[in-house]
Amino acid sequence: MDRAPHPHPTRLRRRFARLTGAFAATALGATALVALGGTPAGAAAANLAQNPGFESGLSGWTCSAGSGSTVTSPVHGGSAALKATPAGTDNARCAQTVAVRPNSSYTLTAWVQGSYVYLGASGTGTTDVSTWTPSASGWQQLSTSFTTGANTTSVTVYTHGWYGQPAYYADDISLTGPGGDPGNPGDPVPGAPSGLRTGAVTSSSIALSWSPVTGATGYHVYRDGSRVQSVSGTSATVTGLTPSTSYRFEVTATNAAGESPRSSAVTGTTSAGSGGGGGGTVPRHAVTGYWQNFDNGAAVQKLRDVQDQYDIIAVAFADATGTPGAVDFTLDPAVGYGSEQQFKDDIKAKQAAGKSVVISIGGQNGTVSVNDAASANNFANSVYALMREYGFNGVDIDLENGLNATYMTQALRALSAKAGSGLVITMAPQTIDMQSTSNGYFQTALNIKDILTVVNMQYYNSGSMLGCDGKVYSQGSVDFLTALACIQLEGGLSPSQVGLGVPASTRGAGSGYVSPSIVNNALDCLARGTNCGSFKPARTYPELRGAMTWSTNWDATAGNAWSGAVGPKVHGLP
Repeated sequence: MDRAPHPHPTRLRRRFARLTGAFAATALGATALVALGGTPAGAAAANLAQNPGFESGLSGWTCSAGSGSTVTSPVHGGSAALKATPAGTDNARCAQTVAVRPNSSYTLTAWVQGSYVYLGASGTGTTDVSTWTPSASGWQQLSTSFTTGANTTSVTVYTHGWYGQPAYYADDISLTGPGGDPGNPGDPVPGAPSGLRTGAVTSSSIALSWSPVTGATGYHVYRDGSRVQSVSGTSATVTGLTPSTSYRFEVTATNAAGESPRSSAVTGTTSAGSGGGGGGTVPRHAVTGYWQNFDNGAAVQKLRDVQDQYDIIAVAFADATGTPGAVDFTLDPAVGYGSEQQFKDDIKAKQAAGKSVVISIGGQNGTVSVNDAASANNFANSVYALMREYGFNGVDIDLENGLNATYMTQALRALSAKAGSGLVITMAPQTIDMQSTSNGYFQTALNIKDILTVVNMQYYNSGSMLGCDGKVYSQGSVDFLTALACIQLEGGLSPSQVGLGVPASTRGAGSGYVSPSIVNNALDCLARGTNCGSFKPARTYPELRGAMTWSTNWDATAGNAWSGAVGPKVHGLP
């Protein structure tokens, strides 16, 4: 979402690169870790990674789908290096689990070579970290750092490449920091938990419990093969699930020496539910449009001029303040209001006509960071203050500088507690942000599913992306819209929480514009199973929320061609 004064915003490309890094690193992995703390001044930090230079082949490392091997050239140090080759839907992830200490700081580094190479750590107990490089023709060092949680005794460090890219290389991976538990250096890795069973079930959660394991200091919970929780006790409740859906669960035990094998799996099925959460008076099928509080060459509108087809109007944008996490809003004189009261009156008039008006957080100048409890509280308080001052119905999350799922969830739940059940929450992530449920945006959406109105992913400025069938699709087609929407629809969001975000005209984005007829075909394909391209979903989603565009101003510039065609289609969905 751009407020720059030129018609083909380069900021959107920059934003995509930043978000790709922020998400891809989180969702897809990375190559090496180096510890930050725990070493006396002047002393050399011990490397906790086993076989860090791959001199002993792949000993200590596990590479997905047999993608890894060792080579003698190129190497960064020693006589060997890792070569890993992505293929199909496999991104060539190579990982090992390392014993660490709770509440300790670590640094992870690696030397890498290739296109789209990632390095990261998961299971930290705080915020999982990663970093990446889009292109390293020679050896390049990646580095990131993290602090472990109060109950964390092991982390997984990893590297991986990207779909459709050539092989990458990694060498001299280092994780430095306090190693394991120095008081019990001989403790064995615990055995696998037994007695795993399901308990209370709701439409969005399943409770689990299991028998304690001797020597364990914590436990990891896996849902359908992916770790979703780490706990210190012998029970957990997995949330953010889809109604009437079956899930497979496993548990492992951990201590300073490492992680146990997984327990026997159990299956739990959520109860039937009503689907998505918040939304106030938002209609079953809704059209969202961003209104520009600035002049960048598109038609300048007052809020009263926004086309009637739009059900949710996102005022773009609120800006960061000097207080971490807090935001404020200033009406731009360029939009022509004589006073703020006129703007507030326009909001009331739109609401009287059945529309919702939300304040969008982010955009070009939206460097808002919500990464701890204090900033989460500041975010909730400041957004609620804007809602009370201007009458906004809610908030749109359109951050371009990354998103911390833990604290954004905390912030939005705090806002919901203040605003009540009528709160409208929308999100506008990039396509890369929703490729995996492990990404911060996707995690946040699932975490707040009971109060979330709609995720209008931006299907533009993206290039090619994976669909839910594991195939790669290029932007600008029906298949790109439907196959990527399928990831969200099958990844845990209710159909009522999924919208298709596209530019209103060729001037509204750097790339990815599709004609309204393509958008309408995608809506038909998802909701009715008709007018599909080569990809056809296994089932239909008649409750699909609708579509979004950037922006109402660019739509007006193009003679309202987008809203005039897509609006009636959305409102006519089953």
